Amino acid sequence: MKRVVITGIGALTPIGNNINEYLEGLKNGLSGANLITKFDAENFKTRFACEVKDFKVEDFIDRKEARRLDPFAQYALVAAEEAMQQSGLDLEKLNMDRAGVIWGSGIGGLYSLESEIEAFAKGSGVPRYNPFMIPKMIGDIAAGHISIKYGFMGVNYATVSACASSSHALGNAFDYIRLGKADVIVTGGSEAAITHAGMGGFNAMKALSTRNDDYATASRPFDLDRDGFVLGEGAGAIIVEELEHAKKRGANILAELVGTGASADAHHITAPHPEGLGARNVMKMALNEAKMNPEEIDYVNVHGTSTPLGDIAETKAILKVFGDHAYNLNISSTKSMTGHLLGAAGAIEAIAGILAIKHNFVPPTINHFTDDPEIDGKLNLTFNQAQEREVNAVISNTFGFGGHNATVIIKRFSA
Repeated sequence: MKRVVITGIGALTPIGNNINEYLEGLKNGLSGANLITKFDAENFKTRFACEVKDFKVEDFIDRKEARRLDPFAQYALVAAEEAMQQSGLDLEKLNMDRAGVIWGSGIGGLYSLESEIEAFAKGSGVPRYNPFMIPKMIGDIAAGHISIKYGFMGVNYATVSACASSSHALGNAFDYIRLGKADVIVTGGSEAAITHAGMGGFNAMKALSTRNDDYATASRPFDLDRDGFVLGEGAGAIIVEELEHAKKRGANILAELVGTGASADAHHITAPHPEGLGARNVMKMALNEAKMNPEEIDYVNVHGTSTPLGDIAETKAILKVFGDHAYNLNISSTKSMTGHLLGAAGAIEAIAGILAIKHNFVPPTINHFTDDPEIDGKLNLTFNQAQEREVNAVISNTFGFGGHNATVIIKRFSA
């Protein structure tokens, strides 16, 4: 099998609109939560979210073109451009038939769909829909726009597995390259679901925190008083490349992608398996594929959404997979800072792992106040402050509604 390396990353997140800002947000334990500005949320049970801040799409995309894009596709193009710039890929020298895009989104163009339906409902009843509604809405369109922009004519599709979507995209890209079917792939995910329907729908299923009086600390993974996740938005892009292809062009290699896993809980549409069996299986699968022992992992970036059941199940799974080494790990949930980016979560969290390796630190799980007696107190959950340590190998977990589980393993690159 061919080796797969990472040569570029891009991020647009609630705690930073590019990689450098995102890194500083992670180091400083910044909360991305604030009151919703995208619409009047006064009558909603949850009136706050982790929005992207100070983002002007016209700074990145022509205004006319931007109007034809749902925000989730706008975010995708912005993050992909940063990753492409960092990668140093020369499009004139690239074999476009072996360059592709695999992009994840759990929901896709919800804003565009919702806006068109609301306009119809308020109108005369005559169907006057925007001709761009369908292309703005469909979940695969971000991958299409990225491939069109750069002329990539290789593999091109979207992965949809709720909150595991972009981790599955990264896993699929890994397979395409290591099997020799592509030289370079832009992968990652984007989401823009902070809308009337997005907030209302998650509120209706009691998935969101309702801590409106203390929104900055509402995302509380592993805390006794956690009451649900905080919805986030944004995008993460990762350039994965075949090792020899990257070396031949003198690329700056950021890290190596060495293992992935995919499993199902086969238990419940929204709740995790109470013993974390699917999570256990997917981590073991990724370790086996990477040919690594559990003792070689330094940091686990957990799914850690701040839900009552999920956080307990994932820590149980970690203890089953790592045994006594679980107590030597750093474990953290960066969702405590960014909120939950749904289908984009896996991408920005894998990027957090890459940054941890590059800068030898572990991002914190912020907003911890009270220990949960059902969570092993000896685990180092990196509460409240980043910790410096040598990080050579990272596991990143993402789990989605429907019981979809995905894990990726990223290592420090060594020739």
